[in-house]
Amino acid sequence: MTQDLSQRHMPVGSFLPPESNDWKRYRLSDEQVAFFHQNGYLKDVRILTDEQVETLRGELQGLFDPNHPANGLFHEYHSNESADPTRVLFHALGAWRITPGFHDLLWHPAFLVPASQLLGGSVRFWHDQLFCKPAQHGGVVAWHQDYSYWTRTKPMAHLTCWIGLDDATKDNGCLQYIPGSHCWSLLPITGLAGDMEAIRFVLTPEQLQQFEHPVAVELKKGEAAFHHPLMIHGSFANATDRQRRATVLNVLRDGVASASDEPLLKGVPVVPTGRKVEGQFFPLLYEPSASTPVYSPH
Repeated sequence: MTQDLSQRHMPVGSFLPPESNDWKRYRLSDEQVAFFHQNGYLKDVRILTDEQVETLRGELQGLFDPNHPANGLFHEYHSNESADPTRVLFHALGAWRITPGFHDLLWHPAFLVPASQLLGGSVRFWHDQLFCKPAQHGGVVAWHQDYSYWTRTKPMAHLTCWIGLDDATKDNGCLQYIPGSHCWSLLPITGLAGDMEAIRFVLTPEQLQQFEHPVAVELKKGEAAFHHPLMIHGSFANATDRQRRATVLNVLRDGVASASDEPLLKGVPVVPTGRKVEGQFFPLLYEPSASTPVYSPH
C-alpha cells in the first residue's frame, strides 16, 4: 500500500532547492504587500523552476488515473467537477499525501516566506487542490469566494496560492479577479463548476458595477498568484490546443480554530469546535521568527 505522506511533516525527496540561510531573497517588497492588501491579490510571484514544474507534471499525469493505487487518500477526487461531459474540470484535494513533489511543495521557501508576510504570522497548512483543464474542452471554475466553502474554520485568516503548471492565458482559462472584492461581505455559494453568470443574482447593484471590470491574471508556468479568502475569482473555459494545469495551496494563520464538530476534510478526524486546527493533516509549515521551515518528524 502507498505510504500516506501526511505522516511526514518535512520534505521527503529532492524536490526543493538545497538548504540555504538566505531566506530574505524570497521576501516580498513593501509595495507588493501593500498592493495585496489594497486589491486582494498579488500575481507574478515566481515559485517553481522549470525543472520543478516538470516534476509535478509527471506526478500529476499518474494522478489523473482514478485507478491510481493511492486514489483513496484524496479528500475529494473529481475526474470532472462539471456536470457537462463536454466541459471537463479535473479537481482533487490531497495530492500532498500521495506524491513526493506535491508533498514537498508545501515546504518551499519561495511559497512560505510570501505567505507568512501576507497572512501576518505563522503559516499552517489547510489543504491543497489540483485544478486542470484539458485542451479544447476544458471547463470553467465559476465565480466564487474561497471562504464561502471554509466557514467551518474561524477566524477568517486564510490565504490561497495558485501556481501554474502551464502558461495561463485568457485564451486557455487563466484566473480572473475582481479587484477590491475582498472587502465585500461573505456571499452565498452559487456553484463551483457550473454557470459563470450565477453569482450575478446575489450581487448588489454597486457590486455588479464593479464586477464588470475583472482582471485576467496571466502567468508563466511556475509563477503564482496569491489571493484573499473573500476575493471573487473564477476562470473561463479552455478551448485552445494547450492544457491548463494548476496546483493550489491553501493555508491558515496559525491559531485558526475549528467551527464544526464534523470532519474538516473527508477522512480526517474531527477537530472539535473551538479547538485549534492542527495535527497530522494540518502541519505547521513556517514561523517568521525562524530562518527555515518548521520540520517535525512523524
